Amino acid sequence: MSASSSQVDLSHHLSSETRLRQANPMKAIWRLARRKADMISLANGDPHFSLYPIRKVEFEVASISDDIDDPVASWRIGGSSAPSQTFASTTNSSPAKLPLRTALQYSAGAGLPDAQRAVTELTDHYHSPPDHVATLTLGNGDGVAKIFRLLGEPGDHFLADEFSFSSLTNAPLSHGIKWVPVRIDGGGLIPEELESILENWDEQSQGKRPHVLYTVPCGQNPTGSTLSLERRQRIYELAQRFDLIIVEDDPYYYLQYDRLDLDDAMSDKLFQLIPSFLSMDVDGRVMRVDSFSKIMAPGMRLGWITSNPLFHEALVHLTDSSTHHPHAFGQIFITEMLSSPTGWQIAGFDKWVRSLRLEYQRRRDVFMRAFLRDVASTGFASAEFPEAGMFVWIQVDVERHPRFRRIPSIQDPAAAAVVRADAENVNDLCAPSPSTVARTNVTQLMEELFERCLDGGLVVMPASIFVTPADDKVRDVQDPVEDRLNFLRATFAGPEETMEAGLRILAKVLKEFFSSEAK
Repeated sequence: MSASSSQVDLSHHLSSETRLRQANPMKAIWRLARRKADMISLANGDPHFSLYPIRKVEFEVASISDDIDDPVASWRIGGSSAPSQTFASTTNSSPAKLPLRTALQYSAGAGLPDAQRAVTELTDHYHSPPDHVATLTLGNGDGVAKIFRLLGEPGDHFLADEFSFSSLTNAPLSHGIKWVPVRIDGGGLIPEELESILENWDEQSQGKRPHVLYTVPCGQNPTGSTLSLERRQRIYELAQRFDLIIVEDDPYYYLQYDRLDLDDAMSDKLFQLIPSFLSMDVDGRVMRVDSFSKIMAPGMRLGWITSNPLFHEALVHLTDSSTHHPHAFGQIFITEMLSSPTGWQIAGFDKWVRSLRLEYQRRRDVFMRAFLRDVASTGFASAEFPEAGMFVWIQVDVERHPRFRRIPSIQDPAAAAVVRADAENVNDLCAPSPSTVARTNVTQLMEELFERCLDGGLVVMPASIFVTPADDKVRDVQDPVEDRLNFLRATFAGPEETMEAGLRILAKVLKEFFSSEAK
């Protein structure tokens, strides 16, 4: 489809709540007040800037000067003596791109115009989307939760990776929105699985067909998987065919890594970031969520949504009547950093994130070397090299455990209870039956392994906490996710000594666990 977003009407995706929401009239007048530079206002309730007890805000950041090839390494190793540069904002007239007298006033839900312009130019640099608008948010969590409210009706089904970050998949449940998990593998969401769900959807028994897909395409949390360009193109084609809105939550976009050779010297000369869904969006059906949390600092709580103008306006109305605009100090920082002559500007930002990705790639390789040496060598666990993000999805070969069992599960719960009550032991449940579905005791074994890790002094995240909650009408009874919980999520974002020590503990715990005949 070659139509621009202005030629595709996507208004039918908006929820009833969104359609009923009115624009905040005071914010509407605030926007009118900026029609002319010399407007006199007796309407606002802002304290005058001369009464702000703040005269200057100065930021000291890592230097990205031409004589520094690797600014992240220089900053990390140099400590307090590392080269730096500063930019500032003051209440008075100054060379600041966004002076305090403007930044610390109330603004509208899209964010301060200068900050909105800064992230728009950043998005254009990396994605070049046609006819899209940026809306500032309080980080990815805030942005995604608002999108769910924007698009979801009670009773709607949304699509998501079968393992997802639970705080975000929990967000729409209280609004009556239900999830349809889509199978993923080492390469992320499987397009054929998505197509099968949509093609075979029965509206009479399952309700309205899903119209929203939520996905993390790079360094997916928790699995660390990254969608290839081919899969992205196929998924976007399915979105057009089945009229889906794609919520592209992409906090790890800048943390993409070279493929898997521990002996290769790391280089950034030929590395190319994978094109985003936003970059291929010709319909306006992609809502991209970005954040500074993983590339600056998690406590910044500042991000932005890039969407078509219709959805942008609805997001502004929601923000103006809920959280209101993001905090001024974060907006000052990104504006001065990206746009000020004394800041990094986009070229400097690009230099920083490319250096940052090499540092995280180095940490990934440190983790994987230790994993292969200490953990994989036990024969009880394996892991693929993540191509983005901060996480390694460790697969435990639980079928090798001496207490692993396959337990047939009768589809009729009452019949299943009778069969289990009559069975003398778990082995009696292994006889094949045409009315049963293959099940295992993976859940119980992985719970035990998690507890053993804690007892050993190691905290890892079990797969069970990332399962996308599924409505009974869409649950896969032939291959239930409960039988595929034999994974642990570990991070390589921390210090090297932490990784080394943690993986040694994991190896020890696995050996003891797999040698255990009885709990």
